[in-house]
Amino acid sequence: MNIVPTPATTPVSARPPNKLPRPNDPCWCSSGKKYKKCHSDLDVDYLKEERKRLEANRVKPGKISPRREVPDSIGKPDYWQTGTPGRGTGRLVRTEEEIVRMRRACKAAAKILRLAGEFVKPGITTDDIDAYVHELTIKEGGYPSPLGYRGFPKSVCTSVNEVICHGIPDDRTLLDGDIVNLDVTIFLDGVHGDTNATFCAGNVDDESKQLIRVTHECLMKGISAVKPGRPISDIGREIEKHADQFGYGVVRAYCGHGISETFHAALQIPHYFDARSTTKMEVGMTFTIEPMIALGTWEETTWDDEWTAVTKDLRRTAQFEHTILVTTEGADILTRE
Repeated sequence: MNIVPTPATTPVSARPPNKLPRPNDPCWCSSGKKYKKCHSDLDVDYLKEERKRLEANRVKPGKISPRREVPDSIGKPDYWQTGTPGRGTGRLVRTEEEIVRMRRACKAAAKILRLAGEFVKPGITTDDIDAYVHELTIKEGGYPSPLGYRGFPKSVCTSVNEVICHGIPDDRTLLDGDIVNLDVTIFLDGVHGDTNATFCAGNVDDESKQLIRVTHECLMKGISAVKPGRPISDIGREIEKHADQFGYGVVRAYCGHGISETFHAALQIPHYFDARSTTKMEVGMTFTIEPMIALGTWEETTWDDEWTAVTKDLRRTAQFEHTILVTTEGADILTRE
């Protein structure tokens, strides 16, 4: 897969940096002057020009092809026709039998994501990716969970560059230098397995490569915080702490979630520190951790399609996701092949 997993060390130099100093702080250029007496005005001009460039190159909605069909022989979730999911059981802890099924579904999701990532390259459309993921999911004997969920029209989410999440596959062609997040979920044996990763299309700039590396590190640091008896807020604390070292924004509008027979179950997993997230982790819980990390602001806006979320400043964003099981030892990553 053309992910960039090399560990990150020092932030890529930028002008201006991702997080600007306050007016009376020392300038980021190490001149020894206060920021307001040094680069403040220059950075305002730089950011205006950068905004023009980003506006000119922003991802735009394309043409969406008709919904793909799923064979009658494939088991389907309760929302596949109406788009409205049931409320589920409300249980947070899974039975041993449910966990066995979860392992199968998550392993299938991991395989599909790997193959879909290998498929990413300049010149293909995001709709091509959707067709491929749809085919792979059916080959695994499963249903593509996004298809029809609350009206989502496609089998995978393809989020390119400044698109944070929920990008709808269409006829937009991937360009050399794009980054694209693929969010794959399969409904198999009555449960959902959910995973995603960010991939490079062709030759990607160093700033985006570092963003991808750090986002993956954020995911793994969040997973390392999973311990029975600890509050869920520990997960976001570790993610936010690592992202802050690079001046990156942690998207707050979307979070991880409980998952099993219900696609999005009751648990919510913030990716930033939220003191209100006091629910204690218990052995047998299954949920996703899926941080969305942005080069600039964490603030987002949504397209008129009511799905596609993009960063407000149009700077790039990356995401990685695993479905995990809480064990006595910590986290068991289910979405590994």
